[in-house]
Amino acid sequence: MSLETMHIILERLDEDLQNQNGNWQLTIADVPVVIVTDAANNRMRILVAIRKADTLTPEDLTRIMQANFDSALDARYAIAKDLLWSTFIHPLSTLHDRQLIEAIGQTVNLARTYGSSYASGLLLFGGAIQQRELIDELLKQGQPT
Repeated sequence: MSLETMHIILERLDEDLQNQNGNWQLTIADVPVVIVTDAANNRMRILVAIRKADTLTPEDLTRIMQANFDSALDARYAIAKDLLWSTFIHPLSTLHDRQLIEAIGQTVNLARTYGSSYASGLLLFGGAIQQRELIDELLKQGQPT
């Protein structure tokens, strides 16, 4: 994945996309999304802020760790800079178009389902599909016509 290709895909998903040197801000389903790249170190992150980390109870922490095992799948919950995030982290060079779009959908879904199903929108470990609609919509929107 090149930064130029990533920009083209992201523009298809949000025409009000903001880009600053390989770091993007966009809105998906009314959720602010930040994408940060580090081409020199072959890394990228998709980030959605959920809530302040210092408000998490031990039960909350246990539940998000469970979700990271069975329902978050490719996206993950993480804590950084005093916030709980939904995030997707991947090597930049091996990232594919469809994978990027699905990762954005999963990251947004994981943030939106915090406190309920804690699901990213793909298969739950062991079978059932949940929250797939957003990912399907983004795939239609993000693929070339």
